[in-house]
Amino acid sequence: MAVEMNAAVLHGKEDLRIERLPVPRAEAGEIIVRVYAALTCGTDLKVYRRGYHAKMLQPPISFGHELSGIVSEVGVGVTNFQPGDRVVTLNSAPCDACYFCQQEQENLCDDLLFNNGAYSEYVRIPARIVAKNTLRVPEHVMLEHAAMTEPLACVIHGMDETAAKAGDRIVVIGAGPIGLMFIHLASLMNMEVIAVVKRDEQVELARSFGAKHVVQTTTVQDVVATVRALTPNGRGADVVIEAVALPETWQWAVEMVRKGGVVNFFGGCQKGTKVKFDTNRLHYNNLTLRSSFHHCPSVCRRAFDWIASGRFDCEKFLTGRAPLEQLVPVLQRLMDRTKDIKIAIFPGEVPHER
Repeated sequence: MAVEMNAAVLHGKEDLRIERLPVPRAEAGEIIVRVYAALTCGTDLKVYRRGYHAKMLQPPISFGHELSGIVSEVGVGVTNFQPGDRVVTLNSAPCDACYFCQQEQENLCDDLLFNNGAYSEYVRIPARIVAKNTLRVPEHVMLEHAAMTEPLACVIHGMDETAAKAGDRIVVIGAGPIGLMFIHLASLMNMEVIAVVKRDEQVELARSFGAKHVVQTTTVQDVVATVRALTPNGRGADVVIEAVALPETWQWAVEMVRKGGVVNFFGGCQKGTKVKFDTNRLHYNNLTLRSSFHHCPSVCRRAFDWIASGRFDCEKFLTGRAPLEQLVPVLQRLMDRTKDIKIAIFPGEVPHER
């Protein structure tokens, strides 16, 4: 194994550098993964734009968290993996000992261990993540598809929080990567999806992922009324997913849901953001307001099963492939709101488009 490697290091707001770092070595219980593919995501873009993440990282630090690759080294005590194994490794693992873990809320673990460094040639996987949240990838599954396990697990966790079921009418506000994942998953679960989007190119994109109706916010006078008109008797949707993270769209979500319905505020607004709701509507319409954060090991395995079975169309989400050296231009392009959804970054040789 090489002594040094190329790795993306975040130093601050829009300050990401490809640097030469020592290749990590595996300590007891750990593995080293030679990264095959690392995927861009909305969280990475937000962190790049802001220069930090309150929970996952503080600069300077190796960057990226959606990855798959090949085990290159195992530490003492590792028996379930060996060099050459194809794996997808998640970006966190709970402690299983704190109050929240005991309540089966591992995503809220008091000692949730995060791992970063996907945009590197090699990455060290801590022992806890090796034991709890690293999965072997079968030969028939493309590694860049397997790397989508983490965001899909977050989406499945969010869907679980709503108790949505086949036949429900569900509104998804937002058509970024996460919004499109919600649209696609809901359509695969036989729900009627109403997508709320902003940009022209998102209209057809949302339809291609399974939305039956698409409301473009810039072409209607009253977004809430337009959405409600698409539901029987204008009563509103059974479930509304907010995946934009703006106060206005949080408020829309509450106005779009039917009596007795469920809203999931999936998009996390900036710290200190305040919103106003009609308390009369909340109480007398018996609304359930939820928010969901992150994922837990059992949901990660369900997400991987969706991918490995071929039911979830990962390839539709991959709109580009690029070498590690182009990561900064790729992030800059994504900030310009292009038609791209997710870009697969390859620290090694970039495979041909499939």
